Amino acid sequence: MAHKVSPLAPAAFPELPPVAGVRLAAAETGIRYKNRPDVLLAVMEPGTTVAGCFTRSKSRSAPVDWCVDSLKGGTARAVVINAGNANAFTGKAGVATVTAVAKSAAALLKCKPTEIFQASTGVIGEPLNPAFITGALQKLSAEAEPDRWAAAAKAIMTTDTFPKASTITAKLGGRRVTINGIAKGSGMIAPDMATMLVFIFTDAAIPPKILQKLLVKAVNPSFNCITVDGDTSTSDTVLMFATGAAGGALKALKSAGDARLKGFAKALDTLCMDLAHQVAKDGEGAEKFIEIAITGAENDTAAHRIAMSVANSPLVKTAIAGEDANWGRVVMAIGKAGEKAIRDKLKIRIGGITVAKNGMRDPAYKEAEIMPHMKGRDIVIEADVGVAKGRARVWTCDLTHAYIDINGSYRS
Repeated sequence: MAHKVSPLAPAAFPELPPVAGVRLAAAETGIRYKNRPDVLLAVMEPGTTVAGCFTRSKSRSAPVDWCVDSLKGGTARAVVINAGNANAFTGKAGVATVTAVAKSAAALLKCKPTEIFQASTGVIGEPLNPAFITGALQKLSAEAEPDRWAAAAKAIMTTDTFPKASTITAKLGGRRVTINGIAKGSGMIAPDMATMLVFIFTDAAIPPKILQKLLVKAVNPSFNCITVDGDTSTSDTVLMFATGAAGGALKALKSAGDARLKGFAKALDTLCMDLAHQVAKDGEGAEKFIEIAITGAENDTAAHRIAMSVANSPLVKTAIAGEDANWGRVVMAIGKAGEKAIRDKLKIRIGGITVAKNGMRDPAYKEAEIMPHMKGRDIVIEADVGVAKGRARVWTCDLTHAYIDINGSYRS
């Protein structure tokens, strides 16, 4: 079922330059979707290092288990991604599928099966026949090129209404390095690692343990700070690959906090934030992008929990969809979060306008003043809970009837 492109989508797909040491190809295999690519192969040069963050779901998919185990080796030669079937809750058959795909790709690339990383997205509980993927690998490997980023981003989509990608450069070791990223995500989005599929590629030379620390640091304030519907997927995966093909390896690099990595780390943070926001803006049925900033909490963790309570509240999200400045629902969501909040010090602002303070409606507040903000695409909610100095910022989207339409017909 096709859905209209989110009104929050970027005007155009960005121009992603080649990343030295990375080639990509996509193919139509018919796993579930017809007349569209549904399998992506990205091939990396030998010596590529890898890092990853994964769902904390207790019912995670076979590809996630495979990647978690394979990360121990620290190197990668390829990543294989399919859309339409999550290969989750598929028992021994799911394990057999990821094993077959890994062995088939490893034979083609003359590497270890554990250097083949995998991700799947789509329907949960349906066995995935590995032949759909293994039968396409040889052709994909032969056709892989450095400039196939748009095709790659489209191949991993499910209910997404637009392909998501970002690119940035940084200075590292006296060289200019590139970081490209693609992502998919629209529904079943709630932070507990990364809540979607994201693949990041760079030609920088970074050891795997340091790459892992840099990735975790970038994931926490970005992918772990968005939500669409409060549901965490079985398949959430963020993988990052560093080919080292740009040269300029840094000698004696032992810590992610090394000052020489500062520019690269900042660029990675920026790219992850961009991709995270794109996912929230493509929330199923989304019409508005919402930023929620909490201050005055007991600590940053408490602030994050309060912010997510507001962001995941169906009542808050539907009020915003209806362009109703019902700030009482924000009060409710703050109160139910289970974190310390001083009612009589609570202050709430929407669109920069104070609507409540000192535990009651602001006497100077006039609802007519806030209506232009509520009718816009970007909504900002700020609340100070009056306890201490903890702060957090998260992003979500509104909840419209289209969310029901999309998910009510997902398997139809």
